[in-house]
Amino acid sequence: MADQHESIDLRSPPVDPSAASEHSWFPGPPPPIYSCTLTPELVAKAREELQEKPEWRLRDVQALRDMILKEQPNLRTRLDDAFLLRFLRARKFDYDRALQLLLNYHAGRKAWPEVFQDLKPSTVKHVLDLGFLTVLPRPDPNGRYILCLRPGKWKPNDYPFVDNVRAIYLTLEKLIQPEETQVNGIVILADYTGVGMSQASNPGPFLAKKVVSILQDGFPIRIKAVNIINEPRIFKGIFAIIKPFLKEKMAERYILHGSDLRSLHRNIPRSVLPEEYGGTAGQLDMCAWSRLLLDCEEEFIVEFCQPDPLEGVVLPDSMLFEGEQASGQDDDTFRGLRSQLYYCY
Repeated sequence: MADQHESIDLRSPPVDPSAASEHSWFPGPPPPIYSCTLTPELVAKAREELQEKPEWRLRDVQALRDMILKEQPNLRTRLDDAFLLRFLRARKFDYDRALQLLLNYHAGRKAWPEVFQDLKPSTVKHVLDLGFLTVLPRPDPNGRYILCLRPGKWKPNDYPFVDNVRAIYLTLEKLIQPEETQVNGIVILADYTGVGMSQASNPGPFLAKKVVSILQDGFPIRIKAVNIINEPRIFKGIFAIIKPFLKEKMAERYILHGSDLRSLHRNIPRSVLPEEYGGTAGQLDMCAWSRLLLDCEEEFIVEFCQPDPLEGVVLPDSMLFEGEQASGQDDDTFRGLRSQLYYCY
């Protein structure tokens, strides 16, 4: 069975040392041969919050690897320690749930080719240049990097909405590489300045469901908080599209601040925020993260521009992304929500 996996490169993608030194503000990925990079404090945090026992860590990775080889021998996936640890940590070292997450991770690619085909930073440069997203250079006091989204920068006539999803996904892939992110999770800061009817009604419930499904059940990252600022009145309609697909725990992590920066600062301290959000960390830099991603082009080509990882794999009927199609019920829901949006606007 292992022969099925030996025909592809199962190691971590190559890392350009010169690019890594240029972007020293963001930690690099673990080395090809795994060696734990967690501080003693993070080792203790992982033990308490994720049930990760350092003395059993590699044994747990091997157990997950054995399950993959036995239950999904045709799955074209990386099997290196660093990669599999992402899934174990995201599911608190529950082998079955980690395997399901891994299958969801690959199934999402198959179900949404518009997002994952030829996925590399150069194909979303227009999104990065527009200033749709960035990652703030300083993590918060809990060690969590802050993904800053500015949906109001995008207009439907600029390019398809899925290009935004592609840029977000590449950013998450880069964010999850350092072990500290796997343990600490991330925080999202979404600035809705400039969002109007055209942006609010564009994705629709079907697209919103696919995005939420991938983030909740198809990607090995812990989203610890979603801070919404400068949301317009129509945000109630936007959130009404998203909320039915959110798990209760995730829905509770959405915090609406309006234009109250003091409320934001109670959740994200001023010391890590740019001046645009009442912070003291200098002006918002939209270029540093863009350069970091673009310098990782080769890494993403190795990771994503390869044959279908699920070719020949038989997935159970209960798979998260299998056979999803926009139903008449979704259309009816969308019509009702569109009416809400117009009313709010």
